[in-house]
Amino acid sequence: MDELLRQVELHGYTVIFLSLFFGIVGIPAPEESLLFLVGMLICYGQLQLLLTILSSMIGVFSGMVVAYVLGRKVGEPILSRFGKYIGLNEENWARVSRGYSKNAFRTIVFGLYVPGLRQLSPYFAGMVKVPFLKYCFYAACGTILWTIPFILGGYYLGTAFHINPKYTPYIGIVSFVLFIVYVLWKKGKAGRNKRRAN
Repeated sequence: MDELLRQVELHGYTVIFLSLFFGIVGIPAPEESLLFLVGMLICYGQLQLLLTILSSMIGVFSGMVVAYVLGRKVGEPILSRFGKYIGLNEENWARVSRGYSKNAFRTIVFGLYVPGLRQLSPYFAGMVKVPFLKYCFYAACGTILWTIPFILGGYYLGTAFHINPKYTPYIGIVSFVLFIVYVLWKKGKAGRNKRRAN
């Protein structure tokens, strides 16, 4: 993260774009931490708000489109050849495809908040052949709803408290842990309500 901070300070918006682009395509990058960090750097006057938001959104959206195209062009041939080794025969794949297509909007938009799913979902969308324009709309919604809150969160947190930027990865980790706790709590609550109903 220290090296990433140094690169952002040296090269600014290009590093933001490339880090988010490659993070979505699947090359590991601390995406949430980076968005939080650039929000704080805006607060400290080292980056401009509009250019930071634009470079972040373009990086995420273009990464999602490239991953979708790769999934559409090479994902299915690879899966048809090697899917049997992971238990995905034609029948299972058809079931998975139907389930994904039915929940595509939620998976693409809110999947951005879940590391791992964030990288896999665009490939999957291409493999199950979600229509391209519909996918672009979903990807644009997800991009806006994911990048802007993290950037503004870093900005307002930096305004309220002076936080050393090298500690921002821990904010991302804490946010992720809280998200997992919330999901598990909701799942447990739904399970308890279902048992009561029965």
